[in-house]
Amino acid sequence: QVQLVESGGGLVQAGGSLRLSCAASGSIPDINTMNWHRQAPGKQRELVAGITNGGMINYVDSVKGRFTISRDNAKNTVYLQMNSLKPEDTAVYYCNLHDAYYPYFDYWGQGTQVTVSS
Repeated sequence: QVQLVESGGGLVQAGGSLRLSCAASGSIPDINTMNWHRQAPGKQRELVAGITNGGMINYVDSVKGRFTISRDNAKNTVYLQMNSLKPEDTAVYYCNLHDAYYPYFDYWGQGTQVTVSS
């Protein structure tokens, strides 16, 4: 089993910045992708950004140029630096670890609230 603990959410004004962290512990698979997802009220959960332990990165179009994902493999921690925040970024942000080996388990954190005021 893998445990994920997120931190760093909060309330910020539009244009501000926040940094989310997610620390993984337990039986962490050697090859994995760590992702940040978000879910706004009344909307489906969406993938915001992901990074493999080899450093390959992807972002959803709406956050490109504003958010930066990074990871420290030695600490089994993934970060999401969020700049130029907009009210539409308001959501619960979830950390996810995807096991690249069959049967491709997904592990989830408890979520952290990000609220951007206008």
